[in-house]
Amino acid sequence: MTGADKQTASTAQPDSARPIGGIGYPRTLGKVARGKNIHEDTLLATDYLNHFNEIVMLLDMVADIPECMEDAREWQPKSYADHFRDSCFQDKELAILAYENAPIRYRLPFDHLVAQMDATALAGLKAIEAAIAAGDEVRTKSTVSAVTGQLRQYIDLTSAIINGHNMTSEQDEIDALLASEDVDDLAALLKSS
Repeated sequence: MTGADKQTASTAQPDSARPIGGIGYPRTLGKVARGKNIHEDTLLATDYLNHFNEIVMLLDMVADIPECMEDAREWQPKSYADHFRDSCFQDKELAILAYENAPIRYRLPFDHLVAQMDATALAGLKAIEAAIAAGDEVRTKSTVSAVTGQLRQYIDLTSAIINGHNMTSEQDEIDALLASEDVDDLAALLKSS
C-alpha cells in the first residue's frame, strides 16, 4: 500500500457514516451546526417535527370540535427542505444543507419515519372525515385517538433519531413499532372507515 493509499484508507468513511446526498462533509457541518438547533452528529433539526405536531394538535381539537376539520384538512405533507424554506428558522439554509449531508445511519430511518407519518396523517384525515360525515361522534373520537396516538409514537421515535439515537441497520426498532398492536388497531380502524 502506498502512502496515498494509506491516507485514503484512513480517511474513508464507513457506509453508515456517509451522507445520503450533497457534498459530503458532515463533520465540518456538525461543527458549523453547533449551537444552532441542528444536531451536530445527525445533522438533523427537531424543528421539522413541528410540521407533524401541528396536525396532531389540529386533530386533537377535531375530537371535541368537528368544525376544526376544515383547518386539519388543509394540512399536507411537506419535505424537510420545504418546511425550512417556509419557516422563520434562523439557520434555514444550513438546516437544508445539513440534512442533505446527514449520515446514512440517521437519514434513512428518519426519511422512513417521515414517510410513515405522512401516510398515517393522510389516511387518518380521510378516516376522520368519513366518521364526521357519518355523524358518528364515538367513531370520530376513537379514530382521532388512534391516529394521533400513532403519530405521537412516530414523532417520539423520529425525535430520538434526530437526537443521535442510532437505529439498528435492520430497522428493528421501526419494525417493532410498525408491528405493534396499536398499528394493527389503527389499520383496522382506517379500513372500516
